[in-house]
Amino acid sequence: MSDLYPLGLRLSGRRVLVVGGGPVAARRARGLVEAGAVVRVVAPEACEELASLAAGAGGPGTGGATVELVLREYRTGDVDGVWLVHTATGDPAVDARVAADAEAARTFCVTAGDATLGTGWVPAVGRVGSGGDEVTVAVSAGRDPRRAVAVRDAVAAELQTGALPLRRVRATGSRAGRVALVGGGPGAPGLITARGRVLLAQADVVVADRLGPRMLLEELADDVLVIDVGKTSGNHPVPQDEINALLVEHALAGRDVVRLKGGDPYVLGRGGEELAACRAHGIEVEVVPGVTSAVSVPAAAGIPVTHRGVARGFSVLTGHEDTGSVPGGPDHTLVLLMGVSRLAEAAATLVTDERPAGTPVAVIEDGYGPRQRVTVGTLGTIAALAEAAGVRPPAIIVVGDVVRLSPHWTATA
Repeated sequence: MSDLYPLGLRLSGRRVLVVGGGPVAARRARGLVEAGAVVRVVAPEACEELASLAAGAGGPGTGGATVELVLREYRTGDVDGVWLVHTATGDPAVDARVAADAEAARTFCVTAGDATLGTGWVPAVGRVGSGGDEVTVAVSAGRDPRRAVAVRDAVAAELQTGALPLRRVRATGSRAGRVALVGGGPGAPGLITARGRVLLAQADVVVADRLGPRMLLEELADDVLVIDVGKTSGNHPVPQDEINALLVEHALAGRDVVRLKGGDPYVLGRGGEELAACRAHGIEVEVVPGVTSAVSVPAAAGIPVTHRGVARGFSVLTGHEDTGSVPGGPDHTLVLLMGVSRLAEAAATLVTDERPAGTPVAVIEDGYGPRQRVTVGTLGTIAALAEAAGVRPPAIIVVGDVVRLSPHWTATA
């Protein structure tokens, strides 16, 4: 049997004493401040981090909260009236005295130097999620802190990747639902951000695009509602106003909604419209950036959109726009999204005195997907080459001298 009884303490607004002025005491004080405790630190000298906390410059998570810093030796009466004591002086005799005084005052005490002296132990703690949906992982490992940290990190990593469940099971009050606009990247499941994976693992409803990382949908629990609003060229079965209405409807019903989009929500993804629709109904919205296909898919084909001595900038536009008005020559990269159906027209209008017909072009199909393929040519030849190859969406078109840096260009030279 273990003599350790795991317990979480609510310290918000309660007085806590930290004895010691070094880095260990500073870590303890910071954690206590983040938990909302009223912290008093007693030490003859204080390290820089403790001084910053005392000055109100605590940094992220502290909300500008301060600690009371008392620069003197510890006194027995310091433990009076506090709910918890942490001692980390580096002096075994002082730590033992603090622990004995806390015992006499019937106050739990954590001793950093010699854990056997204390009546409490601090586990290795990791937090995943935010707000009311935060999951806290606390690991104690037989007073072996490195072992505890290793186990904590392994569990936290599994939570962050969605391998372990993060969804709420029991409702806690009448909490309103929220919406997260998550950029899923170009489609490969490994290219979504860690924050995006966490939100996806917490979701009650997922409204999914066709070009997002759809393989991740297979990992969701059976009771997660997945609504497919994917669009194909010329086929938009769910109009944008209906997508907006879906997000609002489910969030107002108290559900956490993830709008899983391909690329980045704000790069030709209409994320701004969805944000505005939700905020108009008072719904909390989080926007999670994604790896935009405008940059990542060319990279998959070995094409940097900028390169020293070749291109100093780039423009991103849809193939439906008037490409004839785009300025710049071969040293300014153009990335066209959704442009396969009008490739011949776009290539013809892009030819100018500055951007001749011999300007290199690459068409990358299904970037990072199972049928990724690259077709290269020039503005004068790419339309015929793409038609002969049977190029089909989704595809990214790159125009400019940076295409010459791709191994696909070298192979055809």
